[in-house]
Amino acid sequence: MFCKPKADNQKQKIMPQSDLFKPQTLSVSQLTSDIKQLLEGNFLDLKIEGEISNAKKSVSDHIYFTLKDDSAQLSCVIWRSTVDRLGTKLVDGQQIVAGGDISVYPPHGKYQLIVRTVEQAGKGALQEAFERLKKQLKTEGLFDDKHKQPLPQFPKTIGVITSATGAAFHDICDTLAKRWPLAEVRLHHASVQGVNAAPELVHAINYFSKAKSVDVLIVGRGGGSLEDLWPFNEEAVARAIFNCKIPVISAVGHEVDFSISDFVADARASTPTQAAVIAVPDMNEIKLFVDSAADHLQNTIGNRISVHRDKIDKLISSYAFMAFKEKLTAHHKQINRLTERLTYQKDLLLMKKKEQLSAIKAQLKQANPEAPLEKGYVRIEQDENWIKRARHFDKEVNFEMHWKDSKVPIKN
Repeated sequence: MFCKPKADNQKQKIMPQSDLFKPQTLSVSQLTSDIKQLLEGNFLDLKIEGEISNAKKSVSDHIYFTLKDDSAQLSCVIWRSTVDRLGTKLVDGQQIVAGGDISVYPPHGKYQLIVRTVEQAGKGALQEAFERLKKQLKTEGLFDDKHKQPLPQFPKTIGVITSATGAAFHDICDTLAKRWPLAEVRLHHASVQGVNAAPELVHAINYFSKAKSVDVLIVGRGGGSLEDLWPFNEEAVARAIFNCKIPVISAVGHEVDFSISDFVADARASTPTQAAVIAVPDMNEIKLFVDSAADHLQNTIGNRISVHRDKIDKLISSYAFMAFKEKLTAHHKQINRLTERLTYQKDLLLMKKKEQLSAIKAQLKQANPEAPLEKGYVRIEQDENWIKRARHFDKEVNFEMHWKDSKVPIKN
């Protein structure tokens, strides 16, 4: 903190002798103006460390937030011009060091820090914040095993959230190509250190969770100092991982044993390379396993066939089977005899029935009324022919007689 001393030529208010012991009455504006001059003149180029809370951007693109610790809080603002210069993205829960000046806003009667710089907090404060957040999230149950999602056994698509220019992504791709080249890798770039890292990590995690376009998600980066790795200890990142609908592997190379992301994630890897190993099976190991299983299955089936063949051979040569076979042969002969007898009886019965049927047909033929009718039809037809001839002959006789009677003799 830099306190600006008052100038020697600053005019000092001299109160009359009669008013020395009389309280002075000030207006709100006068008091606020005095406070404004006092604070703004004495609190310049400050460095304030604390945790971000209630960060939000106004319609004018200014960023307002509260910087707090265990005992107090301070209102802060980053003007739009500074936001554009810093490219700052802030999320609640970040531990930062904000640099700037104290300013008083008379219409609200409150003071605030006009922020010009934003840095990650120091190691000591970060470690303290780490322990505090770890205890808080553990109490809330975010570390409980019952919330852990199982990793897919054979993932088809793998999402990776890390820096596109870092070595971590190349390590992951190289490992996946060797172990499980069938999987498709989808990268979502995010900063992995600095004040912008936490918001970008949260955005990337939420993107994959909403899209559900991958089977498993790897979030991480290579090694670094506690300050560099701090975004993975931010509360916002931890809650995004906890709420993610896709299984998450935390792969942060760090100095301490674990990061907050490791505790919340469904699985933890100490390096990005190990994360790729955890995410997918080894294709060569699977091939060896399949070949071994096939050999084992073939041997097992062969052994069982051999055992059952031996059992069948013993059963065939056993006395019980021979006795059964003889009994079966005897029954088979008896069935053949009965079949022949049945066939003979059937043929004999069929022959008798045919003879009976022939006799019945002969009787029916004799008693058939169609024969006399046919004879009658012939007789009738003969009679009709005779009658027709008789009528024709009678006409001829009558004609001749009539002709003779009507003939006139010719005169000579």
